[in-house]
Amino acid sequence: MELDPDDVFRDEDEDPESEFFQEKEASKEFLVYLIDASPKMFSSTCPSEEEDKQESHFHIAVSCIALSLKSHIINRSNDEIAICFFNTREKKNLQDLNGVYVFNVPERDCIDRPTARLIKEFDLIEESFDKDIGSQTGIVSDSRENSLYSALWVAQALLRKGSSKTADKRMFLFTNEDDPFGNMRISVKEDMTRTTLQRAKDVQDLGISIELLPLSQPDKQFNITLFYKDLIGLNSDELTEFMPSVGQKLEDMKDQLKKRVLAKRIAKRITFVICDGLSIELNGYALLRPAIPGSITWLDSTTNLPVKVERSYICTDTGAIMQDPIQRIQPYKNQNIMFTVEELSQVKKISTGHLRLLGFKPLSCLKDYYNLKPSTFLYPSDKEVIGSTRAFIALHRSMIQLERFAVAFYGGTTPPRLVALVAQDEIESDGGQVEPPGMNMIYLPYANDIRDIDELHSKPGVAAPRASEDQLKKASALMRRLELKDFSVCQFANPALQRHYAILQAIALDENEVSETRDETLPDEEGMNRPAVVKAIENFKQSIYGDDPDEESDSGAKEKSRKRKAGNADDGKYDYIELAKTGKLKDLTVVELKTYLTANNLPLGGKKEVLINRILTHIGK
Repeated sequence: MELDPDDVFRDEDEDPESEFFQEKEASKEFLVYLIDASPKMFSSTCPSEEEDKQESHFHIAVSCIALSLKSHIINRSNDEIAICFFNTREKKNLQDLNGVYVFNVPERDCIDRPTARLIKEFDLIEESFDKDIGSQTGIVSDSRENSLYSALWVAQALLRKGSSKTADKRMFLFTNEDDPFGNMRISVKEDMTRTTLQRAKDVQDLGISIELLPLSQPDKQFNITLFYKDLIGLNSDELTEFMPSVGQKLEDMKDQLKKRVLAKRIAKRITFVICDGLSIELNGYALLRPAIPGSITWLDSTTNLPVKVERSYICTDTGAIMQDPIQRIQPYKNQNIMFTVEELSQVKKISTGHLRLLGFKPLSCLKDYYNLKPSTFLYPSDKEVIGSTRAFIALHRSMIQLERFAVAFYGGTTPPRLVALVAQDEIESDGGQVEPPGMNMIYLPYANDIRDIDELHSKPGVAAPRASEDQLKKASALMRRLELKDFSVCQFANPALQRHYAILQAIALDENEVSETRDETLPDEEGMNRPAVVKAIENFKQSIYGDDPDEESDSGAKEKSRKRKAGNADDGKYDYIELAKTGKLKDLTVVELKTYLTANNLPLGGKKEVLINRILTHIGK
């Protein structure tokens, strides 16, 4: 049997979805949305995105969750979700507690993966809420009813599903009441506060995190210090960071929720060997990851259930299914060198996989073009190696003070690389922490990865072309005119992905129209037509092509003609007709075969056998 050696010897971690981009810490998430449905949530309003229109806090919470459900299907379709209202007239929960209503649809567990029917019915929840569920204050002093306590109890029961070791469990709490027990007698208030905080502590002891999404009044800020600071367990430092998010405008709440749902996770754990006998543990985080469409699931045509794909190897000589372990081969000097799977694993293993320190260099030696791919953010961990944080801090501070970066070797199952560890100092503002302290692991190129531009774009004995001072000035003026202010890649969404998911959403939710997607990558035509920009463009063109308006198109045609003639010129290195007669075309490389094809204006696509057959057909053999 024949195997493609490029495929056999390809590293398993070269896939862009693996290595630094996969989430390896937790493969699944269980979420419970807790929505306060008290009358105050309906009566409190704030300006909406549309002019002269007010939105209730309940509408904002529902619309945020509806958007989150759709994003979960796109980003993390295996997550399981439950929606729970508290302070309700009707009750629907397994504990039969008053004031708590678990929203669900038929043929779905209370906490399960979001379905199209759930999303469609939840989008219409506001129309039927008053009739089917109802709103009322569920915290009553005389009866000792406490709907917040009950909601935490119900949510905790829902999150018993799954293990905290293999999945993240979280509650998102929407409310605009910063002091739920504020109107009660002191003794009752203290008792209810104590029992509710104890319930929240029991929830967190089980590995379940509680995250608050407060809704502030237009004229009154949500005061988290009255009650919820203790419920979600914020200390004074964390409170300083949390308060700015409380004061954010309500129209930013959807983006805020989306960022919290798609939380950062550990991408890898790394042992950093500083010297013989001294090593510390680091956690690596992927700060940038490519957004790609979800994987395709094959379904059975009759049952519509996912199918299991199995692969068998069949001998080309006998047609029998191969039972023995498959041998891998690599052609070398007309011989097939055989390898076992274990031998291949050993061949690929260059080092132990640890990050080993080699030395330090000044920061001025680190060039921008050394960055091969997105860096990995490193942060210490004392989970396995006690004292890692202390050693990391000492090294981190010294690197910042001395303006040095560390050079290290990193290898394992991934292709081994030299890396630069650049210390990043903590950046704070009045609103809290902007950038955390840590190190960025930048992947460096090897010497043969860097190409000399002058060498590539010059002929032997002829100096590479250089721009004149006037051309440089005109180009600089053009760049200043077209400079993007406050540019960030976060401002631009992938239009192809947006369109892809819009079509999927329309099909899944049985929508009549596909939502319009805005292509933010299109040029700003209005801005490009400004007189100052037009003048800068014309001045730059004139400095390059002169006063002849046809010179631009003529130069392009001349360049194409020159390249075409160069491609048609036969290098005379091989006699392709003689090689075809003797059957030695197979000894040539793909590049050498394409030289003949290019010279004769023949297609270049296909494998080596296809190229040989194409040459033979052209020659007439």
